[in-house]
Amino acid sequence: MPSPLTFDQLALAAPLLKAINEVGYEAPSPIQAAAIPPLLKGHDLVGQAQTGTGKTAAFALPLLSRIDLALKRPQILVLAPTRELAIQVAEAFRTYARHLKGFHIMPIYGGQSIELQLQQLKRGVHVVVGTPGRVMDHLRRKTLRLDSLQALVLDEADEMLRMGFIDDVEWILEHTPENRQIALFSATMPPPIRKVARRHLQNPVEIKIASKTSTVEATTQRYWQVTGTHKLDALTRILEVEPFDAILIFVRTKNATTELSEKLEARGYACAPLNGDIQQKLRERTIDRLKKKKIDIIVATDVAARGLDVDRISHVINYDVPYDTEGYVHRIGRTGRAGRKGEAILFVAPRERRMLRSIERATGQPITEMQLPSRKDVANRRVNQFKQQITDTIEAQELKFFETIVEQYQQEHNIGAGEIAAALAYMVQKERPLLVEDEKKAVKKEYPDAPDRAVRSGRPHKKPSRPEIGLVRYRIEVGLDHGVQPKNIVGAVANEAGIDSEFIGHIKLYDTYSTIDLPEGMPKETFRILKKVRVMGRPLNISLDDGRPARKPPARPKRTGKPRPRIKKSKVQKS
Repeated sequence: MPSPLTFDQLALAAPLLKAINEVGYEAPSPIQAAAIPPLLKGHDLVGQAQTGTGKTAAFALPLLSRIDLALKRPQILVLAPTRELAIQVAEAFRTYARHLKGFHIMPIYGGQSIELQLQQLKRGVHVVVGTPGRVMDHLRRKTLRLDSLQALVLDEADEMLRMGFIDDVEWILEHTPENRQIALFSATMPPPIRKVARRHLQNPVEIKIASKTSTVEATTQRYWQVTGTHKLDALTRILEVEPFDAILIFVRTKNATTELSEKLEARGYACAPLNGDIQQKLRERTIDRLKKKKIDIIVATDVAARGLDVDRISHVINYDVPYDTEGYVHRIGRTGRAGRKGEAILFVAPRERRMLRSIERATGQPITEMQLPSRKDVANRRVNQFKQQITDTIEAQELKFFETIVEQYQQEHNIGAGEIAAALAYMVQKERPLLVEDEKKAVKKEYPDAPDRAVRSGRPHKKPSRPEIGLVRYRIEVGLDHGVQPKNIVGAVANEAGIDSEFIGHIKLYDTYSTIDLPEGMPKETFRILKKVRVMGRPLNISLDDGRPARKPPARPKRTGKPRPRIKKSKVQKS
């Protein structure tokens, strides 16, 4: 098998390669490998690829490589059909440009404060990502000037056609410089999109990434909607309750393979990572250990799992959503082999539901939603396993010697056999308690700094300590009186809003509300999602913290027994 192309071979700018390496991307996807070279050379491009094929990096990386940071005027304009996609594309640009000093990007879309957009555009930005309607609005106001535009990207052009934006797109194209570069990406190529390409693109390079996906009949597919529960906690519960032989867990980056593998090993699972940095000999040894049942779980990236063929893999868990639908089918094809049934589980965050629907369309097979096992389910499973272990030991082992020891202990200490058995059971299971640990211990285990983050205080914080630089303090309407713990808040914010837990700052719990420090400049869409997120059955109703306690409703006047005076309404004489 030939070695896959690497990002280092694509002549990208060094700061971008550094960011890619930090994120842990291993190899370019097919659309990236095909699109980056011509875009780097300045060619126009028409790319046909399904949603989720990694096309954002396919145009962001080469265009960022050619940007002039000294010129604080819009040099790249990306048009997206929805504000959700505009925010997602802008976040991707920020990730790739993290080492480009002084880089500024601005997502603009309807529903966001236009005053805020005006301020940021006036301050100067290098990249604008927006929906057609709001971009047109700024062009008419002359608050968005495109005379320095180098490149224009039409992302999901067929979706813009379906939503009725194609005339707006044409209007915007006519207001761009003649010598600008254009990249058009679309899942399908209906005639109106072809017409736009013929009219506005000059000798474009055409790329088509064929979808080779097919239905995997032997595999049952389920997904778990990522909610307030931390992903690692959810994975642990599934591993506890789901009967499996061997599991292949897929993550997106090399760093994640080692991090997740270490966390699972700390929880008692026989686990090993597999990524592109692992030497061939070690890779072969890891796969051999899986075949010989010396380990049961492998955490891998897509590249590292190529050619992996082990019959005993009963489950594939997509801990991170794959980049494309074809990648998903390759992943779940690692189970359900040799005539055996396979199980595939996909973790999906709210903002990744589009990818879920794309997978269903590509495979022609529905993916059913699964309920996360409760703590009670986990405890029941542990108890049943323990009982079965007792049965297996009685049937398979000669226990006469141990029976004699127990009888001697009974006589010496005058203790019943049941109490002795209970003590022995505790000794055996103390590292894996049959009763799932209580919430306090769970918080300490998942978030060691929880006691520092959460300090009970019913008093108003008159002089609150300032949040760290880059963070803003918010107030959420759930507190200790509602039974909330820091892990509930961290899990909900991280999973529902897509804010990595490492960027969540100080949390302080009060009786009826809490405060939390979050990154400044949160997109309005993220703020809107957080307002509706529920923790302990209560909506967060997040708002900027002003340092004041909750206002109490005015006390109702006490009844004195005297009737209230009636106020006569004045009669208005009709004219």
